[in-house]
Amino acid sequence: MCPVAVRDQHGVQLRHVGGGDRELDHHRHVEIAQHGINHQCRAATVDQESCRAQARDLVKRNVALLCDVPRGTAGRPSKSLTLAQAADLLAAAKMHPIMHAYIVVSLLTGARTEELRALTWSHVDLDGEPPSVQLWRSVREGGDTKTRLSRRTLELPNECIAALRAHRRWQTQSRLRSAARWPDNDLVFTTQFGTPLDAANVRRAFRQVAEQAGLQAEEWTPRELRHSFVSLLSSAGIPIEDIAHLAGHANTRTTEKVYRKDLRPVLTRGAKAMDDIFKAHREASEPPTLPPAGDENQTER
Repeated sequence: MCPVAVRDQHGVQLRHVGGGDRELDHHRHVEIAQHGINHQCRAATVDQESCRAQARDLVKRNVALLCDVPRGTAGRPSKSLTLAQAADLLAAAKMHPIMHAYIVVSLLTGARTEELRALTWSHVDLDGEPPSVQLWRSVREGGDTKTRLSRRTLELPNECIAALRAHRRWQTQSRLRSAARWPDNDLVFTTQFGTPLDAANVRRAFRQVAEQAGLQAEEWTPRELRHSFVSLLSSAGIPIEDIAHLAGHANTRTTEKVYRKDLRPVLTRGAKAMDDIFKAHREASEPPTLPPAGDENQTER
């Protein structure tokens, strides 16, 4: 390995131990400044390189240890909706024609927001056997999904089918009212003028629905619909292998790492499970039926 000359945060160049005052300008220099390391991986590489040089007496000390590596701001941990909260959110979404189907499909299929914003009607089959949605595109650069295995075709739960049919009717009516301005993009989810949704559109509209559902709107984001999908399926006993496949993960390790707080230690497929989950909740929420009144002329004994 070639000797390495390193400058500390003050620009002072270190010299070769035992080499007199000969500077190492003719060798590869590693510049280390207190604010010059922007990424953790770069800092680790420089620190490792300097340790090797120090072990071989090529530098006096490892000045990488003198540098403070900038730390990013920790993100807010994601959370998931309870079944009752999810049902309330679906009910509130019915009052928002732009977001109703978006929220239903996101919550009941686990689709990523970047996948739904790029979804086209050509990738939705409401009349197939079974009805399905093809999550093959996203709004990422190049239009590709997050990973190759993220491309998936999912059976649609009944509630998704009904919501998408209603959404298509609303979109057709909106297109007729503003035919001259409506772009021909075939997008399923758009603004009221037919233009693509951006992340801010979705977040703002979602929080309006969340507030009407009785949630602390500022504490929730659209991505947590996907976390809720994982949590609800896990609570219903769906195996983690199936959840990983439905979520578009390459393996269960990703599901366990990213959604570990949403998984439940309980042990049949996504669409039918979601139908059963919300059907049972609706039935449990209905008021009990009172027995018919007795004969008014019957005397109390």
